[in-house]
Amino acid sequence: MAYASGNPIMSDAEFDELKLKLKTNSVIVKEGPRCSLRSHKVYSDLNVDYIKMFLLNVPATTVALGLFFFIDELTGFEINVFQLPEPFGFIFTWFAALPLILFLAQSLTKAIVQDFLILKGPCPNCGTENLSFFGTILSVSSGGTTNKVKCANAELEYDSKSRVITLPEASNA
Repeated sequence: MAYASGNPIMSDAEFDELKLKLKTNSVIVKEGPRCSLRSHKVYSDLNVDYIKMFLLNVPATTVALGLFFFIDELTGFEINVFQLPEPFGFIFTWFAALPLILFLAQSLTKAIVQDFLILKGPCPNCGTENLSFFGTILSVSSGGTTNKVKCANAELEYDSKSRVITLPEASNA
């Protein structure tokens, strides 16, 4: 009501900043495919693909678990210093080992893949779900904050800062 009466509560820049902050932390503010009449471009919002980001840690976790079992085999299954009764020794070993294994796995993943972000979103033209990786793998950068992705029907531009897919050319969408 305040905006319609000519007394906006916040400026357009503050609104865009708030919308971007909400968009990066929630799916509530996400919008579907939409058109811009000024720029003649079609847009769609991106979401973080947490499952694929989690799956990037699986190889390092497998290596860390293998290393743990290898060390356990070398020590003759005496990896724990304290000789506790049967159920407590097993529980203590895993409560001590699990954080170490997770820390090692996370360190291995961060050594190979730095500052990674996987975004997914529907193509504004055909609705096909597309993925894009932002980050660095073994010191090879993915190209900054924007990526060009080839969909089955169009070439898309992913922007990791604004979390928007853009269909650059005018389309019949």
